[in-house]
Amino acid sequence: MKNDIFESTGQFKKEYRRMVESEVGKDFEDADDYERFAALCNLVAYRARAIHVKNDNAIVAQRKKRVFYFSLEFLIGPLLENYLLNLGALETVQEALEEMGTSLERLSACEVDPGLGNGGLGRLAACFLDSMAHEGIAGYGNGMRYRYGLFRQVIKDGRQVEETDNWLAKGYPWEVRRPESAVEVTFGGEVVRHEEDGKYWFTLEGGETVKAVPYDIPVVGYGGQTVNKLRIWSAEPAQENFDLDAFNDGQYANASKFRTDVEAISTILYPNDAGEHGRILRLKQEYLFVAAGIGSIMRTFKRENTRADGTVDWDMFPELIAIHTNDTHPAMCGAELLRVLIDEEGLDYDRAWDIVTRTISYTNHTVLPEALEKWPIDVFHRLLPRIYMYIEEIDRRYREDFIAKHGDRMDLLCETAILWDGQVRMANLSIICSHSVNGVAKIHTDILEREVLNGFYQLDPEKFNNKTNGISFRRFLGNANPSYSRLITSAIGDGWLDDASELHKLSAFYKDSVFLDAMTDSKRLNKERLAAYIKKTTGVELDCDSVFDVQVKRFHAYKRQLLNIFKVMDVYNRIVNWGYTPRPTSFIFAGKAAQSYTYAKEVIRLINSVAHVVNNDPRANQIIKVAFVPNFSVSNAELIYPAAEISEQISTAGMEASGTSNMKLMANAAITLGTLDGANVEIAQLAGRDNIEIFGLTVDEVEALKSSNSYFAWDEYNRDRDRLGRVVDELIDGTFAGLSGNFNLIYDGLMHKNDADFVLKDFHSYVDAWEHLGSIYGDRRRWNAMALANTANSGFFSSDRTIREYAEDIWHV
Repeated sequence: MKNDIFESTGQFKKEYRRMVESEVGKDFEDADDYERFAALCNLVAYRARAIHVKNDNAIVAQRKKRVFYFSLEFLIGPLLENYLLNLGALETVQEALEEMGTSLERLSACEVDPGLGNGGLGRLAACFLDSMAHEGIAGYGNGMRYRYGLFRQVIKDGRQVEETDNWLAKGYPWEVRRPESAVEVTFGGEVVRHEEDGKYWFTLEGGETVKAVPYDIPVVGYGGQTVNKLRIWSAEPAQENFDLDAFNDGQYANASKFRTDVEAISTILYPNDAGEHGRILRLKQEYLFVAAGIGSIMRTFKRENTRADGTVDWDMFPELIAIHTNDTHPAMCGAELLRVLIDEEGLDYDRAWDIVTRTISYTNHTVLPEALEKWPIDVFHRLLPRIYMYIEEIDRRYREDFIAKHGDRMDLLCETAILWDGQVRMANLSIICSHSVNGVAKIHTDILEREVLNGFYQLDPEKFNNKTNGISFRRFLGNANPSYSRLITSAIGDGWLDDASELHKLSAFYKDSVFLDAMTDSKRLNKERLAAYIKKTTGVELDCDSVFDVQVKRFHAYKRQLLNIFKVMDVYNRIVNWGYTPRPTSFIFAGKAAQSYTYAKEVIRLINSVAHVVNNDPRANQIIKVAFVPNFSVSNAELIYPAAEISEQISTAGMEASGTSNMKLMANAAITLGTLDGANVEIAQLAGRDNIEIFGLTVDEVEALKSSNSYFAWDEYNRDRDRLGRVVDELIDGTFAGLSGNFNLIYDGLMHKNDADFVLKDFHSYVDAWEHLGSIYGDRRRWNAMALANTANSGFFSSDRTIREYAEDIWHV
């Protein structure tokens, strides 16, 4: 790719030295690593913003449609090396820094993971921003600027302990604060009805008004031709309300209580909502970034589409604006846009509603009922009285229309109405306000249409579509796996960075012994890199000749990390009691459990307790090791994915919407061990069933067991008391209690609550599948050919492809 921003290493060094001097006030030689890093980010961001200004001018001149992607999470990860790659300056900067006596690796190590997201939802949003810029789409992220991330996970006595993720401690060099673009947002207050000359209108009086202040982060597309932006909002007081008398009386905390209460809105991602104060804070968070984003969009649209006579061409709004809501957190976009068009711009309801439904689209990410947000009406109405009135009106009109068309289908009305049983159902609001609803993998969309959202699907099947998720190959293969990337590029060229479907050309190398042997060398480098990181962070020393078996994702019962550690417990038991000799394996786990999710935290404790026993037992620790990598993030994920050889994707069939770690691991030449769930279905079709290992119940079999009530965990336990029964007993018999106690909660979930996720049912099928993979690993060329088939067929999972489908089918750009 042509180098777009630096003509030579000499030019770069000259500009870089000048940037260090101006930003830090020191010569380059006197600056420390962080100062050099921040100056380098500022230099790259300066060039990127210049491109963005040109892009914005072209958008206005060409009347291009803009896409605004609303998401409560954007897990963007470190940006420096990714942006240098996208701008074509990676090699130039690497070479120049070496000449200057430092290295890009050393400076990049100073970059923190921004605490703007948690898991797959946020990482998907970040990949989508990358791909929109790559595809030349005017795409803008809209989210929250959290003062602290979700939390920093540390492990103490095997337990997850949450510490403050102070990611902004040294500032964030990529962002620019835009106070001139702040938007005022009101909570509470009273809705007052006014009437004059037969016309009536409403105003919101009183309440608490806060100021949402935007911070803009550049989003650089590969090729350097398009630079978009991610706009994140921070809550600040609209007016300073400092209590000087309280301060002078020594009540310092009370003196600034108003500011503290306001800033709490953007303090932390996903505040604990176990109590009402937490629920109110979370609802404030969701409304703030929705209202601020809509306000910012309206301001720009009016500036660019006001006629000479002062009127606004509202008919062009859906032609020039697409608003996409990522999950239910931004569900209020429809009601807020409706409010602004009517209350502030004076449009009549029918015209405003037509604009709303032609503008907004919605992605569903889950089949879990608890993840489809619902809010108590009394809480919602008290906090957002005017928005609630609009939601009430949307619901009223929906019911009237429904009864006129389907009067005898009250079962469907019960399922699809927004207000029901004292709750505001946010998924229903999202669907009714949208012209498109999509799932994120074929099997997920099928389940939405058949079960979770079947009522809506019956009423309007044309509204539903599938958009299988994707990932950024430039980051998760290009940046994360330099040795494998070089090998791929040496074989097929670097076109795959621009178009991941080019990876299919690797199919010519399935029998190429030189290439397959080079894959072994590359994987070894990556395993050594990860092993060094794990030794440094956990003290666990892994054997790089062993198989690296990896499960890294958010902890949840349906993701079945429990099934994985049961396998480890069984293998350990057979080694020490029966002389079993499996393929030497390092079992690697990572992921966070939500602070209030006790069960998931117990599974983390179990994994670490098993690791404590296994890793310290000389009868087993030369064959197997267990490592839990704390504080899973984009940064350490980029070490884990390239080193993985087995990709654990073992969720209960029908529960995982899509998954994206499966795609990242597939691209990095790991072989999937998984159920036919989420995007595993497409992986099996693309790579071929001979190149992955599928086990366990299917979706239909799970549904049949649930509907017939014919599954009994005790039957599975009693059927195999020697292996499976022993593993279950070890939860409560003290075998793994030495670090921090037994695991009665997990035992009760399996044996007294009947194993809702079918861990016991799938156990033997799972362990047999794992052993089959181990038997293949000894033939490294066969293994590498299977792994290469995964990489070669992974291009479908590029987020570039996904975004092209969104652009064509949903956003119409």
